[in-house]
Amino acid sequence: MALRGPLSRILRTQYSHTCQQSRAQSVAVLGAPFCQGQKRRGVEHGPKVLRDAGLIERLSGLDYSVHDFGDLNFHHFEKDEPFMHVKFPRTVGTANKKLSGAVSRAVGAGHTLVMLGGDHSLAMGSVEGHAQQCPDLCLIWVDAHADVNTPMTSPSGNLHGQPVAFMLKELQDKMPNVPGFSWMKPFLSCRDLVYIGLRDVDPGEHHLLKNLGIQYFSMRDIDRLGIQRVMEVTFDHLLARKQRPIHLSFDIDAFDPSLAPATGTPVNGGLTYREGIYITEEIHNTGLLSVMDMVEVNPSMGASPEAVAATTSLAVDVIASSLGQTREGAHVSIHEIPSVKEDTEQLCL
Repeated sequence: MALRGPLSRILRTQYSHTCQQSRAQSVAVLGAPFCQGQKRRGVEHGPKVLRDAGLIERLSGLDYSVHDFGDLNFHHFEKDEPFMHVKFPRTVGTANKKLSGAVSRAVGAGHTLVMLGGDHSLAMGSVEGHAQQCPDLCLIWVDAHADVNTPMTSPSGNLHGQPVAFMLKELQDKMPNVPGFSWMKPFLSCRDLVYIGLRDVDPGEHHLLKNLGIQYFSMRDIDRLGIQRVMEVTFDHLLARKQRPIHLSFDIDAFDPSLAPATGTPVNGGLTYREGIYITEEIHNTGLLSVMDMVEVNPSMGASPEAVAATTSLAVDVIASSLGQTREGAHVSIHEIPSVKEDTEQLCL
């Protein structure tokens, strides 16, 4: 079942992991302007356009102490030859190592972290850095794509389609020693991962999903079950054994391109606004969100300023919803409604 109301409060009380300390009041925002996990320029501007769309102000309005840590600076290797079809391995590996350290420090300081990408290859560093502080974390991957290709199965060689493969312990014997990634060892089990929104899965990825028994929900599953049931099964799968930190990695292309056109690999038939926001509302209601990635917002891919604005506004809504903004509105608590008599007496004075 989805964790709501009194049950959610009980679970929050029981959950004593150090990762949760002070998280309810403090949010950190970290930009990762990086594009070399894929071939389309412009996605490195994602952090800027999300801030320009009012992200920091929106989060501040939710009564958080918001700390904007700015953007990381990444080193781009001039000579970064492909390795076994993998493009820019040293550049991507080094960037993720730097991101991992920054995420680990932010989580260790007690913040809920929002990482703004950049392309989805950055999830390697984001989730790995989170796992340094919270080794029992679970991962919810909201995306049109599974991003679990290995260097041998990837049709493109782009690392934004491979981050999950680097994380999974069950794929350790399928992964070569890619230059730039000697720092990273597999740390996540398949049972700790759930996909939501899949609709463009490569043959090698489909084989892995089925043979490794990974829990996933394609758009067909969402149509068949409904998003409420999808979230109930997700939480039952990830949290039934014990309550633990959630890492939400959200690719904006999970949404239908009519809602989020400014992204590099759009796929028709994606999430509706209501489905996407329901996912994040339910994750917030668990009280267990620890780190969130928002990736693949690419202003260069918008056909017009309106398309870019629609995409960035949607991404800000998703982040804010993950952190407690509700469709009923965010309001200052009112303990009692004044009576008419009291108001009348005040007017007479």
